[in-house]
Amino acid sequence: MLTTLKTSYTDTRADDLAWALGREPLPALAVLDLELSGAKLQLRLLGASHQVLLEEDGRTCSETVACMPGSSTPLPLGVSKRVGGWEYEFAARVETLSDGSFAGRAQELLALVADHPHGLAGTFPGSPYAFTALLAQRHEGQVRWRTWHAYPQEGQLVVTRTRVGARMPAAL
Repeated sequence: MLTTLKTSYTDTRADDLAWALGREPLPALAVLDLELSGAKLQLRLLGASHQVLLEEDGRTCSETVACMPGSSTPLPLGVSKRVGGWEYEFAARVETLSDGSFAGRAQELLALVADHPHGLAGTFPGSPYAFTALLAQRHEGQVRWRTWHAYPQEGQLVVTRTRVGARMPAAL
């Protein structure tokens, strides 16, 4: 699902993003409710980026990646911890692209997410390539999601991936 967000572009730099677990639902500009093999997942686009709410078997997990005034937790490169009886893994990276590469990558990502039944993307007024996009899936008992936060004025794309569920057995 692709939507145009009715708000100003709040978080204008990749460095402004912060990460938090366990926050209450924040006001959302667009929401996609999903059920993935018994897991209820809500993808939420905020004026300041994204929030994902997961509920399954009475357990919950809330992830927020956004520009959060007063937050003391910058966006980490990686997190691995137990949350609500699950294993939670988060990773983030920042890609810096040339103008031409950025536009092409933005178009590719928006097309991928807009046409996916478990995808939600929102573009911000002012630039067709200022967007936040989320894509979720269920795989081998885990719920996974990826996100993209685009900052065309800097040529930066913040990419995150999250995995929540039972610990995967180590490969032999």
